[in-house]
Amino acid sequence: MKKQIVICMGSSCFSRGNDRNLEIIEEFIARHQLDAEVDLRGSRCEGRCDQGPVFKIDDKIFSHANQSDIVEILKENLFAND
Repeated sequence: MKKQIVICMGSSCFSRGNDRNLEIIEEFIARHQLDAEVDLRGSRCEGRCDQGPVFKIDDKIFSHANQSDIVEILKENLFAND
């Protein structure tokens, strides 16, 4: 089953760093050849503007996602043994 990543592209999250976080996620997926295993999509708003930037992997929400943490979050959640 594909992992789903939803990244908030609402103005608050976008201006707080999800513009760059999106690039990092896309680069990570490409570098690890995960296109077939990951469904990446944007959303207009996740309703957590005060916690932005926000993104989700499956049902797990990541708030205040910064560029230094995002690669570790991706590794932990995309390569985890199920």
